[in-house]
Amino acid sequence: MASNFFKKNQNNKDLKNFKNNRLNYLMAIIFLIFISIVYKLYHLQIIENEKYSAIAQQQHNVYNELKAERGSIYLRESGGLYPVAMNQDYASIYINPRALSEEDILKILDHIYNIFHKEIVEKEVDEFLKQQEEEELNNELNYINSLDLSEEEKNNKRQEIINNRNNLKLNIEWVEFQKIKRDLEIKERQQNIINDYFVKVNVRDKYSRLVKRKLSRDELINFYFQVLRESFSLNSVADLNIKNGKVFLSDGRDITLEIKGVNISWESLRYYPEKEIFSNVLGFTNLENVGNYGLEGFFDHELKGQDGFLVGDKGTYQGKKIIIDKREYQAPINGQNLVLTIDYAVQLNICQKLKEAQAKHQFDSGSIIIMEPKTGKILAMCLWPGFDSNNYQEIEDSKIFDNQVTSYQYEPGSVFKTITMAISIDQGKISPDTFYEDKGQITIKGWPKPIKNSDYSTKGGHGWVNMNYVLENSLNTGAIFAALQVGPEIFTDYLKKFGFGEKFGIELSSESSGNINSLLSNKVKDIDFATASFGQGIAVTPLQMISAYAALANKGVLMKPYIVEEILDENNQTIKKVEPQIIRQVVSEQTAETVSAMLVNVVENGHAKKSQVDGYYIGGKTGTAQIPSPSGGYLENQYIHNFIGYAPISDPKFVMLVKFDNPKTSVYAEGTVVPVFGEIVDFLLKYYQIPKEKK
Repeated sequence: MASNFFKKNQNNKDLKNFKNNRLNYLMAIIFLIFISIVYKLYHLQIIENEKYSAIAQQQHNVYNELKAERGSIYLRESGGLYPVAMNQDYASIYINPRALSEEDILKILDHIYNIFHKEIVEKEVDEFLKQQEEEELNNELNYINSLDLSEEEKNNKRQEIINNRNNLKLNIEWVEFQKIKRDLEIKERQQNIINDYFVKVNVRDKYSRLVKRKLSRDELINFYFQVLRESFSLNSVADLNIKNGKVFLSDGRDITLEIKGVNISWESLRYYPEKEIFSNVLGFTNLENVGNYGLEGFFDHELKGQDGFLVGDKGTYQGKKIIIDKREYQAPINGQNLVLTIDYAVQLNICQKLKEAQAKHQFDSGSIIIMEPKTGKILAMCLWPGFDSNNYQEIEDSKIFDNQVTSYQYEPGSVFKTITMAISIDQGKISPDTFYEDKGQITIKGWPKPIKNSDYSTKGGHGWVNMNYVLENSLNTGAIFAALQVGPEIFTDYLKKFGFGEKFGIELSSESSGNINSLLSNKVKDIDFATASFGQGIAVTPLQMISAYAALANKGVLMKPYIVEEILDENNQTIKKVEPQIIRQVVSEQTAETVSAMLVNVVENGHAKKSQVDGYYIGGKTGTAQIPSPSGGYLENQYIHNFIGYAPISDPKFVMLVKFDNPKTSVYAEGTVVPVFGEIVDFLLKYYQIPKEKK
């Protein structure tokens, strides 16, 4: 019995201990949970207080960014302002893939293709097939050329091939085959375009996918007309109009939501009414409204202004979110406006002349720039090829965006001889009547072959001639003679004074400083000095070249070139008016007048006769320069043609540079740039109503 009693007591004791252990364990767990809760509260309320306060604030606050309006770019015409860069509202089309079947999406995309791509694709296909035909014909003709036949037999076979090709166009089966071929090519391209759109928009977990951006009002109206013309029995796009960002029928009905799953939104983007006419001057803005190249790039900060914002408490009213208390407000500051120095009529004229010249002479690139010598104002500046600033994204080669007048450097050739003459005359080392013996070529110490005049192979040496004759006939040896009279140190110092080797700071992005490094070393090589005298072996920009001539036209005074004459606020009130700025007196007034008279002789008696205009004295100089090869030396049979001149010589109102890169129709500048210069000068003299100087 005692044994049982002790066993029972022991069991009771074990049970009590077990219960106590469970209670202790449970209390420990509760304690740990309590500590975790305390720590979590501490972490939330103390450590991450700012984070969660911000989240809470977001739920009660609203933040709206208030976009500033980008400033416009104007020309001043007839006392008013004419915009060449402005803002315009554009529409974007969005598809809601969740609200549409794949079949519905494809129907909409088919409309997108027909409206925005069909015409372009058909034009591209026609051009593609035309090139194919030409290649096939050329291959056949080249095969005939490779045969061992007499020239007469080759001509007969070539003519036979051409006749057969022409006869094919009368063959019904061939014509039908070409039509099928064209249709298949168009169909393939159409399918590729639609597929590209479909992959982009058919994302089922998205409510909105962008289909087409930057549509003008007319393009958007045309879209709605094409899609809804049958549903609403529309006769023409005149039955539709846009008001407050929505599309309405002529009877006032809103049809914005009539195309299932399609929405539109609006944004303000850049618009360039003159398209390519001012493209290299203006540059462009991208879809984020950031300026690139030209004035848009240079003045991006001033033009874009400063965005504002609105922070306020938000609540709801009848299920709609509203701002119930404005807490912080920063008004947007709209961008500043620019007024250019460019004359609209002159710009149109030179761009047209440049376009006509390219069609005639087939140069790789070209530029024309006109400056007012007394002020440095740029009156006109046009480049080829240009681009439509509204559709910059269509350009494949970004080099086309560059302004060659300011950012590209080239070896100017014989137009530089005028500068060499001015330096030597200003130093009193030569005059127009200074004679030297021209042997047609000259040997330079340390250089293996003699430097020759461009006409050496036909004329040899010219004998004893003066400096007037040198400039008129563009003799390389005469330029070397003139430069040797002053030496490389003085010569280089003058080049710096003329502005070569440095930037002017004109208001266009990516200005180049040129390169006269070969003349800046402590010991200039004889060959570098000699070639620099006639514009080879050194690099300049067209802007530097025209500015140097402008200094000669302006009594030896170099002016800073500029293209923006006024900066306005958003209300078109003047903030800053740009005044002409003198850089320095480069040569004396007498030297400038002497060189100007020599340039008149070049036009009257030398290689620039085609630049003459009846009743006026015009001064100018041609240049036909070799193009450096990337591998060293110069490219064969490729040249840069340029001509620089000013008029009227007694009181120059303008100076002009015309430059063609690698024209295909003539070896020398007098056959390409000089006639174009003459035509434009004739226009300018009449446009500015400048009285005649001679009978």
